[in-house]
Amino acid sequence: MNRDAILTAPARFPRLLLPAGEAGPATDLSAAVEAGAFAALRKAVEELQPQGVLAAVAESGMLGRGGSGLTLGDKWRACARAGAAGDAHYVVVNGYQSDPAVQTDRVLLETNPFAVLEGAAIAAFAVGAAEVLVAVRVEAADAIRTLETAIEAAEKAGYLGEGILGSTVDIRVSVSPLQGSYMLGEETVLLKALEGKRGQPEQQPPYTTERGLFGKPTLVHGPQTLAAVPVILNGGMDGFEWTGPRDFAGTVLVQLSGAVLRPGIAEVPFGVTLSEIVDIAGGLPPSHRLKALLVGGPSGGILPPEAMSLVYDHENLERAGAHIGSGSIVVVDQHSCVVDLAAVLTRFCADEACGKTIPCRIGLRRLAEIGSRICEGQPRGDEVTRLSDLAHDVAASALCAHERRATLALASLVRYFRDELDAHILRNSCPAGICHPKADARAGATS
Repeated sequence: MNRDAILTAPARFPRLLLPAGEAGPATDLSAAVEAGAFAALRKAVEELQPQGVLAAVAESGMLGRGGSGLTLGDKWRACARAGAAGDAHYVVVNGYQSDPAVQTDRVLLETNPFAVLEGAAIAAFAVGAAEVLVAVRVEAADAIRTLETAIEAAEKAGYLGEGILGSTVDIRVSVSPLQGSYMLGEETVLLKALEGKRGQPEQQPPYTTERGLFGKPTLVHGPQTLAAVPVILNGGMDGFEWTGPRDFAGTVLVQLSGAVLRPGIAEVPFGVTLSEIVDIAGGLPPSHRLKALLVGGPSGGILPPEAMSLVYDHENLERAGAHIGSGSIVVVDQHSCVVDLAAVLTRFCADEACGKTIPCRIGLRRLAEIGSRICEGQPRGDEVTRLSDLAHDVAASALCAHERRATLALASLVRYFRDELDAHILRNSCPAGICHPKADARAGATS
């Protein structure tokens, strides 16, 4: 993955995360410093001090791009306060990117590593952490190589390592390649993987800011969140405010795929519509008609064409039954079956579930079986009611976000695509011609 994957967004969209224009090599520290890299870290260390950084981040009001609901200020202050005096603190960059089809974070790490490293160093300085771990997929060879080269250059220049910028502050940064499942996207699972333990989520509270890596206070953020931190310290909210409501200020990376003319990755501001985002990819090819939008990755929601007018932020997407997730937006045309799509996604989520809890281990498997039966034309009684009730129970009793969100795809069918769902159940037919229901399907099944 390289700069060729980056789509050209409208000029009115700011670039706060990705490098602007035709930049040189991503690991060229001199060019990065000339463009402003590490100026915010210097300001933090020489002027603001930890309390000043915490105040500036809190004043920004910015939410983490993962959509946890906590502002950066709340999360950072909680981490800074946690633990006994002298306790080790950690900062973990969650660059694992568990969605196997999306590479937004990988592209950011490969094209603008110094922004992520600077943001992580500022976070470490603010919360009192001396160690930063950047977690990435073991197969992300280019990202690993880029990060290691960038870290080495920054250490030689005194921006990272011992006594950064001539101070008494030590901030050591290392890359931690990981191999694992989809569940590593969840922060407590990620921390267990870094400890070499079995990857299963933990009940929160206590939160990772209180008891995280090796039982110590730990700040976990994705690369996009940390890359935005230098922008906050350099210009306050001036670079963010116009993009949308204060809580959703800034930009986010999205990956467009499916029935679009130019698939790729784009940086978009919160507050724009899904239609404006899809336009960056050139819209749909001629003769293709929009049928649905899969928003949020494998555990995302399948939205109807009317959702093109939906504002892209955490709150609006969650109300519609989707979420930002990995930043994936898949455009679905009339040649695809949304019932089959929902069934495949649910089966993937069931296969990737860690199985720690009964709703995850059994509930998701039963949901996947319902989806398969509907696609095969072998429904059992009132499948829609069974699907709706089970999806509600799994989400309501979930331990982690994976369980809650894995129900979204099938629930989307009941909410938005009932006609196509009924065609499979009642008429043993697939309007898109994708599913091939068995001839002995029970006639007269009701929904």
